[in-house]
Amino acid sequence: METLGLNQLKLMQNQKLHPVMLAGTGSDVGKSVLAAALCRIFLQDGYHPAPFKAQNMALNSYATPQGLEIGRAQAVQAEAAGVPCHTDMNPLLLKPCSDQTSQVVLNGKPIGNRDAWDYFRGKGFETLRTEVCAAYDRLASRYNPIVLEGAGSISEINLRDKDLVNLPMARHAGADVFLVADIDRGGVFASAYGSVVLQTPEDRKRIKGIIINKFRGDLRLFESGIRQMESLCGIPVLGVIPYYKDIHIEEEDSLELVQKQRAAVQGKVNIAVVLLRHLSNFTDFNMLERDERVNLYYTNNTDDLLKADIILLPGTKSTLDDLYELRRNGVAQAILRAHREGTMVMGICGGYQMMGREICDPEGVEGSLTRLPGLGLLPMQTVMQKEKVTRQVRFTLAGATGAGQGYEIHNGTTLPVEGETYTPFTRLEDGTPEGSMSGSRCVGTYIHGILDNPSVIDWLVSPYAGKKAVSSPDYAAYKEEQYNKLADHVRSHLNMPLIYQILTAHD
Repeated sequence: METLGLNQLKLMQNQKLHPVMLAGTGSDVGKSVLAAALCRIFLQDGYHPAPFKAQNMALNSYATPQGLEIGRAQAVQAEAAGVPCHTDMNPLLLKPCSDQTSQVVLNGKPIGNRDAWDYFRGKGFETLRTEVCAAYDRLASRYNPIVLEGAGSISEINLRDKDLVNLPMARHAGADVFLVADIDRGGVFASAYGSVVLQTPEDRKRIKGIIINKFRGDLRLFESGIRQMESLCGIPVLGVIPYYKDIHIEEEDSLELVQKQRAAVQGKVNIAVVLLRHLSNFTDFNMLERDERVNLYYTNNTDDLLKADIILLPGTKSTLDDLYELRRNGVAQAILRAHREGTMVMGICGGYQMMGREICDPEGVEGSLTRLPGLGLLPMQTVMQKEKVTRQVRFTLAGATGAGQGYEIHNGTTLPVEGETYTPFTRLEDGTPEGSMSGSRCVGTYIHGILDNPSVIDWLVSPYAGKKAVSSPDYAAYKEEQYNKLADHVRSHLNMPLIYQILTAHD
């Protein structure tokens, strides 16, 4: 693709860019990652960008520096943009509790659970629209350009009057819209053309170009396809982004976990993450997965769990429901047997709660289950509470030197069973004990991101890695490298001069 000259770039840096929205022909077409790429490209080109997604549905969330909750994807995009994450970047977060019910998090704080009908058709929906627009306006007053991300497909015309995140949001922002189409799944011409023609005339004018994503093969063979698509849709193709495997950016949802249901292998430290139905914050294991000593896989197969050196119980949006399912399908029994036979078990957040003696939910915070016995691996008990803890933390491992950092997002307080003593796993910066451990093979903690810290990974893996000593990389530096690689890859296949021309054109 054509590159920008230095004088041309300096001239454009003095101009304010229009907001830009990446809208999709469907879900999982790559909007989130492309938004991160544009955030980094604009940063590299001397701008001060920030991401925005009015409404996000995801179980992966993150705690802002202010101790509020947003979707993890917007936190990743903020990192790519080089700015601290803020709730204005994702004012409305829906965290699924079941197939039909989600917890609604507004401006970083939960406001209750809603089913789909009540959410879209109930009272107060227009108040939500007002809130997300106000959040955008605050963000736009501080950053330029704003890189907006749409949700799912922009062609769900039956939901147009209740759409907070796609073309109605683009209208409010005055954003230019780039349509992202996934060629890997097939039907790219139909999905792109249909997405354009199904819009109202006003919204159709906002769609200024198409980005074709996840291309495999020789790009020269698609040159005629580009011309056909431009003729068909009446707008330019801004680029064709080849599929890549060597750039690692955090995923927004659990679709990619299907590819990670591998089995144990010889010569590696085999780490099994229990595949829960409501698994959340699986990004906790991204850095561990990159460690060359480790074979990490997701499973709820009892035989595969018994082959693991380490079993990780991850976070969950529905701790009691998932604990009930683990007992029903035999996974709980397999975890206990594996531990008896020498396997290390570590729980994070909801997984930590499951490892205690009992979980109580007297106020029905999670649902109809009010009490369940835990796995009994730690002398702790948990009481669910309506008030959610969301905060960033710094910590030290018990008996170790050096500090680490992470974040907490959880309902519930976990304390030792009356009359029992326990050993904290970490101590927070203010000296508060956190987590619990029993011997060297059983630990639990509320800290998400704890395994982003090299000292914790080495503590976990080294006893099983034999003489193969490998120093875990600096995760912050690693992520910076990946954002730059992503930006280079996307930039080289986008027509950036045309994109800047669109984003500076006078309407």
